[in-house]
Amino acid sequence: MTEAPVRTLLLWCPDWPVLAAELVDGVPATGAVAVLHANRVVACSEAARAEGVRRGLRKREAQGRCPRLTVVDHDPGRDARAFEPVVAAVEELAAGVEVVRPGACALAARGPARYLGGEEAAAERIIEHVAQTCAVESQVGIADGVFAAGLAARDGRVVPPGGTPGFLAGLPVEALGRPALADLLRRLGVRTLGGFAALPAGDVLARFGFDGVLAHRLAAGRDHRPLAVRRPPADLAVTADHDEPIDRVDAAAFAARALAERLHDRLAAHGLACTRLGIEAVTADGQELHRVWRHDGLLTAAAVADRVRWQLDGWLTGSAGRPGARPTRPTAGIIRLRLVPDGVLARADLQPGLWGETGEERERAHRALSRVQGLLGPEAVVTAVLGGGRSPDDQVRLVPWGDERLPARPGEQTGPARGRSASSGRGTSPPWPGRLSPPSPAVVLPAPLAATVHDAAGEPVGVSARLQLTATPARLAVGAARPVEIVGWAGPWPVDERWWSPAEARRRARFQMCLADGAALLLAVESGQWLVEAIYD
Repeated sequence: MTEAPVRTLLLWCPDWPVLAAELVDGVPATGAVAVLHANRVVACSEAARAEGVRRGLRKREAQGRCPRLTVVDHDPGRDARAFEPVVAAVEELAAGVEVVRPGACALAARGPARYLGGEEAAAERIIEHVAQTCAVESQVGIADGVFAAGLAARDGRVVPPGGTPGFLAGLPVEALGRPALADLLRRLGVRTLGGFAALPAGDVLARFGFDGVLAHRLAAGRDHRPLAVRRPPADLAVTADHDEPIDRVDAAAFAARALAERLHDRLAAHGLACTRLGIEAVTADGQELHRVWRHDGLLTAAAVADRVRWQLDGWLTGSAGRPGARPTRPTAGIIRLRLVPDGVLARADLQPGLWGETGEERERAHRALSRVQGLLGPEAVVTAVLGGGRSPDDQVRLVPWGDERLPARPGEQTGPARGRSASSGRGTSPPWPGRLSPPSPAVVLPAPLAATVHDAAGEPVGVSARLQLTATPARLAVGAARPVEIVGWAGPWPVDERWWSPAEARRRARFQMCLADGAALLLAVESGQWLVEAIYD
């Protein structure tokens, strides 16, 4: 028998990333503002929407529609820090507030409704209290389940008990928040959540997979999360006491990472994973702080550390929001930090390996690298992340161990390039035109080495404006070393990058050369100068 979804009240602050930029960085939200992530608009102000700016637009297209557009980079930490006063204001009227994401928080509607005289009265009271306390506009939606309440909040609606399936039925499939699935459903002729919910669950599983089944349950008004979450044993919580009160964000972030690792290891030992995280702190003068963060998936160690860092940042900076809003900074530094896994799920993927526990070696390496970071600092241990680019140094970015491993550039081409392509390339993403052909060099030099190339007569070899060699390469000298005979070479492979921007334009030709001493080098000619960029194994 399926349990009915919990009656949920969700408070939503429209365009929160834009409003957070105003609260933290002073960017006027009344103007045309757009928040960008990966060169695409993720949020925009009302004035920007009036000019035609929409979510998903590329930066250039958005600026073309609104030339006076102010562009702000997406910062989840800033959004969470600015949202903390709003959550604190809601918690003054109702207990058990869960942060769904920065800009939205949810709680069970039964308590506030009974205490404040009904669901509509509770919604009005919470909206008014947030406006008076934080000078922030918000909307409240009430429905059966978090998903339906979030959609109801868009219109400020209170969906009657039992009326959630009917409320969802007329909404477009894009409301699921899964663009790829919505596009596929529309091409199959399914345009509303009601039409999607009417499909047999077995057929949905066979055609769309497990994620499609979860979306199918949401479309029918059945939240899948509350059915699986259970109360964990009390001994799963982890606590850290600090002799010196923590009053700086960087020190709090370091403590959060170590505590998140402890929590993750303890949950893994029980075959569990966290889906709802309680963060508790005690200050030096006895003040107690508490917040609950909710996540749609399983919280990894890095995700736990991020949420603890965001929360501590919000507490310690004490963002007061708009002028006249009440400050929330603690009266003293934090001396005790406690993480409580408020909701957990059994980890089905913790099946023991054939030759031992799954991921045991990785966990040992993770603990060792974390220990080195604890001794030398977070930036002392870095790992390489592959991304897009045309040269080996462009395709690799070093990130601190434990941070989010996102490439600096996408795998596909993001700007025009002209010239001949070195390789057609193969992989999961389309290659960049002019990308270096495989195999990749084993060593990429942090700074290119100056070199000289001569022909058999001892004359310097160069590349003409028509990308032709002036002579056949015969000898190569790197720096002040003795020249070495060239036994094989390939090239030139010209690359003319960002030619539309003179300040950032770069034009060069690359070569691969094998030397008589067995060395194989990647060289480039740029502005008449030969440079050794990388070494092949």
